[in-house]
Amino acid sequence: MKIGAWCSERVFRFVHGNNLVYNTCWEDPRLDREALQLESTDNVMVITSAGCNALDYVLNEPHHVYAVDMNPRQNALLELKLAGIRHLDFETFFDMFGRGKVKGVRPLYEQHLRTGLSDWAQQYWDRRINFFESRQTFYFRGTSGRFAWLVNCYIDRVVNLRPYVDQLLNAASVEQQRVIYDNKVRDRFWTRSIRFAMGRDVTLSMLGVPPAQRAEVERYYHGGISGFVRDCVEAVLVKLPLTDNYFWRVYLTGQYTYDCCPEYLREENFMRLKNGLVDRVSVSTNSVEEFLKSSDVPISRFVLLDHMDWMSGQYIHLLESEWQEIVRRAAPEARVIWRSGGLRTDFIDKAQVMINGQSVQIGELLTYHPELANRLHAQDRVHTYGSFHIADLAA
Repeated sequence: MKIGAWCSERVFRFVHGNNLVYNTCWEDPRLDREALQLESTDNVMVITSAGCNALDYVLNEPHHVYAVDMNPRQNALLELKLAGIRHLDFETFFDMFGRGKVKGVRPLYEQHLRTGLSDWAQQYWDRRINFFESRQTFYFRGTSGRFAWLVNCYIDRVVNLRPYVDQLLNAASVEQQRVIYDNKVRDRFWTRSIRFAMGRDVTLSMLGVPPAQRAEVERYYHGGISGFVRDCVEAVLVKLPLTDNYFWRVYLTGQYTYDCCPEYLREENFMRLKNGLVDRVSVSTNSVEEFLKSSDVPISRFVLLDHMDWMSGQYIHLLESEWQEIVRRAAPEARVIWRSGGLRTDFIDKAQVMINGQSVQIGELLTYHPELANRLHAQDRVHTYGSFHIADLAA
């Protein structure tokens, strides 16, 4: 095994273990669409996560969307969604991925979905398809889902705030949200125990937050990681409308609604996907670097989520290897977007790649759009990242 592949495998095991980490995407694609300005000629590469955003992007009708993830469980989830779009009616599909539960899921899976999956995905869902037919909704499964379940237990059984959380989610305005939060929720929710838990590595690991990402927040954010978490939560609850915030709704209730859900779960978009757009999505279980090495298709839009935070510090050589391939595969006028738990990502700019036999810092190849990025970041419905970055890559 090559050294780079061996190191990537070590990072993968550290990040993922043997778990489905994300059962829904935790990045706001409404911002991404404005940042990416997708056109019919664009080939998009996105880290799969739960696949929601790959399906969102393809609704803009780019040429193709390549969903790439080192964790085969994440790709198995997207494969299941693709099979569901192809072979289920809308109501059944919404029961499964909107409500997180569907009756008779095993025969449904065996008769309509299984043959549309890769061998690895078949083996995975053969053992776990009951995630969609148990007492718990699918959105309380996986690592992040288990954390959401624990938070809901705390809300329901420890601080008894469920009626007020429901009021927040159903508030007609941000002003109403602020009144409910200030008067009914804030002081009762932020107990000493929850503040302590939010600052622990074990808690952050359930959310997919690596030690390097925590270090970035601790370095630049006044109040440290626990203060950052509290400020993020309060920004969502008192500064942004919750009426269309499906990210927080699904983890506070275990399900979406028809009016508050990802775009792929809206009936008109489901039908557009079923009628051909779904065929513009490909799935690859690989690192970003190895995926880019495997083909010469030019990529004009790169969506790197926050995974580069994992490659600061001792894994900077992996970051440099990945960017070497990004530079090689980038189409003219390529654009790259990413998020970070930190307020800055200087380590990316300082990393080195080789161009025509000369070592060049990545930052010299990027033209940033900070005003656009900052404006969009302020509107982020998830609001758990420290920064959002948009950059054009020099040809």
